[in-house]
Amino acid sequence: MDSNNIRNFSIIAHIDHGKSTLADQIMTLTHTVDQRSAKPQLLDNMAVEQQHGVTVKAQTVTNFFIAKDNQRYALNLIDTPGHVDFSYEVSKSLAATEGVILLVDATQGVQAQTVANFNLAKAQNIKILPVINKIDSLNADVAMVKQQILELDVDFSDSDILEVSAKHGTGVENLLEEIIQRIPMPKLDHSVSGLKALVFDLSYDNYQGIIAHVRLFSGELRANQKLHLMHADKKFESKTIGIFNPNMVEKDALHAGEVGFVVTGIKETDQIRVGDTITTQSSGALEPLRGYEAAHPVVYAGIFPKDDFLTMKSALFKIALNDSSLSIEEDYSDALGPGFRVGFLGNFHLQIIRERLKSEYDLEVITTSPNVTYKVHLKNAQLLAINNPINFPDFSDIDYVEEPVVTVQITTLPETVNQVINLSEKYKGILTDLNNLSNLVQLTYDMPLSEIAYHFFNALKSETHGYATLSMGKIVYQPADIVKITFDINYSRVPQLTYLTHRIDANNEAQALVHKLKYTVPRQLYPMPAQAIIEGHVIARVDIPPIRKNAAVSGDKKSISKQQALLRRQSLNKRKSKQLTFELPQSVFDIFLEI
Repeated sequence: MDSNNIRNFSIIAHIDHGKSTLADQIMTLTHTVDQRSAKPQLLDNMAVEQQHGVTVKAQTVTNFFIAKDNQRYALNLIDTPGHVDFSYEVSKSLAATEGVILLVDATQGVQAQTVANFNLAKAQNIKILPVINKIDSLNADVAMVKQQILELDVDFSDSDILEVSAKHGTGVENLLEEIIQRIPMPKLDHSVSGLKALVFDLSYDNYQGIIAHVRLFSGELRANQKLHLMHADKKFESKTIGIFNPNMVEKDALHAGEVGFVVTGIKETDQIRVGDTITTQSSGALEPLRGYEAAHPVVYAGIFPKDDFLTMKSALFKIALNDSSLSIEEDYSDALGPGFRVGFLGNFHLQIIRERLKSEYDLEVITTSPNVTYKVHLKNAQLLAINNPINFPDFSDIDYVEEPVVTVQITTLPETVNQVINLSEKYKGILTDLNNLSNLVQLTYDMPLSEIAYHFFNALKSETHGYATLSMGKIVYQPADIVKITFDINYSRVPQLTYLTHRIDANNEAQALVHKLKYTVPRQLYPMPAQAIIEGHVIARVDIPPIRKNAAVSGDKKSISKQQALLRRQSLNKRKSKQLTFELPQSVFDIFLEI
């Protein structure tokens, strides 16, 4: 298709403002899907997306539309997630488009994530179409929402703002006409005549291998073509090419400006990465396209298999193909065996990956408590970067520790400002700025990354009823009093329970954790002490009760000599079993997420 008749766009919105509903309505109106195939949240095809009601992965679909000028247009919709943990997916989608629909709920107005996604689109200098959704709702206040949108950007005018009802289709056909008129045609690279295609996403098929989702900036892509991945320096031959409609549909060729897929046939998941450039092996491009800035993990956690390590390794790397924000390193635990140390963008991201391993690959895994990276300065002037608590040096070797502190911007409603301030102070935040943005308030804090990574975001959503958003800025390292808490169960060290915390919080957290261990660690024949240890001192202890009564003190009448003989045998058995001879369930590790 002629690039003049192609429009590449995304939809960005706050959670529950109707983004997926609008995508469904566009596909229905353009007859991309028939009535029999249509279903709610058609592009949210992962089980975890249906379960949580949020978009996790950016999906792509090509819609063909006959406009009023009687010309046929290809409208390539690259869907975007809404949760703050997946803002990296939003930025990837925007890089492959020339415009976005900024969707705002007429009943709720401009909200925090609306502002955050608007800023992402503005930073990439792409065309923004403001659209008000749910105009037919009884609670709609279109005039108020329109004023909020105008205050977002001085370049917006009253005539720029469109009004639709995604649920009933009102105004959606007019929106498609406006997309054609106002979103620019695809940007092309005229410096070369050969193929240049950006890999903006990946998926894996057990039979076909890795499938690259591509946006062509120049040249032509055909099946059975000898191709070259420029960053990976990997050569391969295209097996099949085509478009998403929304399922994969084969085509003979893809041309500059189009969005589609290429079946690479590559089976090794480490051979290709999102952001690479595909060109031809002969007469190909000399310079690759600008890729994506690498995602920086916020939290790290250990993932260990319950059964087969190789099966879990294969599944994890297949997930990492279309989630390039994951950082994966091999790890080993004496208690849990071989596994991986994985970096995530947040706790919700960690939860989604664990659920994907279960739903997509039927794998049960054990996930250790998450943590951030600390810089440890030793007395011998050596500097260590520690993202695994097990590797934290002995306190006698440490000069001082630096923790990551991040500048965060919290955007919320005026009526919830007090709750946000109280919550931020509880999580060791220091207020540095406060601004009014139309009907919203923006607070800027310096806050330890460890506080944000674990529970702060969930607590913020709870306090503000889901209307606040959080965006993180530059990370700097500042000195902090960090201690390592280790745990012994039955006098045997359990390294995977080790975690790092501020000294001021250590006593209370240790007491809470050992009491939770009492009810989560599987019981054995004899009582087992669970102890929390800091710098060689036991600061909390509890006895995990046995699965049966103590024979020596069970209340039965026995002579003193018999009781003493029983106690001696019990003591001998306890000393012999001074090790963990049983497997710790995931519930033991989950209690660290609740502290």
